[in-house]
Amino acid sequence: MNKAVYTLLTFLFVSSTFAQGLKEFPITEQWLAKIESLAPSTPTVRADVKKILVFSQHTGFYHWTIPHNDEMLKILARKSGAFEVTIARDIDSFDAKNLKQYDAVILNNSNPAGPKRDLFWDLLKKNSSLDDNTIASMAAEYEENLMNYVTKGGGLMIMHGAITVQNNSVKFSKMVGGSFDYHPKQQEMHLKEVNTDHPMVQAFKGKGFTHVDEPYFFNNAYSDYNFRPLLYIEADKLEGVKKEVSDNTIYVAWIKRYGKGRVFYSSPSHNAQSMENPDLLQFFLDGIQYVVGDLKCDDSPIGKL
Repeated sequence: MNKAVYTLLTFLFVSSTFAQGLKEFPITEQWLAKIESLAPSTPTVRADVKKILVFSQHTGFYHWTIPHNDEMLKILARKSGAFEVTIARDIDSFDAKNLKQYDAVILNNSNPAGPKRDLFWDLLKKNSSLDDNTIASMAAEYEENLMNYVTKGGGLMIMHGAITVQNNSVKFSKMVGGSFDYHPKQQEMHLKEVNTDHPMVQAFKGKGFTHVDEPYFFNNAYSDYNFRPLLYIEADKLEGVKKEVSDNTIYVAWIKRYGKGRVFYSSPSHNAQSMENPDLLQFFLDGIQYVVGDLKCDDSPIGKL
């Protein structure tokens, strides 16, 4: 096979891969060793070891990277020494008393089903024989528990699809910075830093981050820009945008204060392949250090422009 034909076939294969999304793969010892070698060995800020609750349950769309994220977070915890993790899937994790044990909660692609888009409702409905009125009351209480936890100083990190946990809740949208609207097909995209000098994006060294992912678009509280944006994509560089956008800049990662607590949202990533970039692993670690209060930085909202 000559070089020209090989190059063409490679291009077609890569283009097809980008169009369809990256393929799932199992967690192997080789992959774990690779992430271990790429993960940062020291935290950006040295502080007391923090306790993190990682909630990795879903009832709606299943992101295949959920178990990979669990393992990645364990590696970040072990190698950096900055925190320790507890992986949970039971709704009782959101009991107010249980939440008090932790410095932060990470929602790992905890997608609920439609049309309610209420993870707590779904889990109660699925795992109990309670009537709908009781379920509605208890689901509202779990949501309130999480919001009170953040208000009083708890940290909250939201990974990719987990922004949909309470996607129809206006008050939840205001706490986390927005709600999921839709996404075009998976595709290669380049994420850029909003401010290359911001401490939370130093991992990318002013070069941004290119990967294959779902480009998320947001609604509800998102339009208030009640957050400090970190990374963005440009709508006119994407395929399959369904709606006319008023702003070509689409923020896909941000931080914000809520009461005494801190929130970090990162749309990256839908695919475990993205974790094979050490810059993204550093970004996640810095985000965790932000929500637990170790990494101090400007988190003032930009507000409506």
